[in-house]
Amino acid sequence: MGSFSIWHWLIVLVVIMLIFGTKKLGNVGSDLGKAVKGFKDGIKGEEDKPVQADKATIDVDTKEKKS
Repeated sequence: MGSFSIWHWLIVLVVIMLIFGTKKLGNVGSDLGKAVKGFKDGIKGEEDKPVQADKATIDVDTKEKKS
């Protein structure tokens, strides 16, 4: 009773395919793959960036207005 056999999983797979259809499942798989790839690229990009301090300086030449 503890684990499912291969036949249980095949029946579940067939029921899911009947409910959602193969096209919808393919789109979900493709979207999931793109999300995982984007996440990995984001993590990899964070490691490659050098650590910079958050300081914003603006050098502006101000001219005093003489009255």
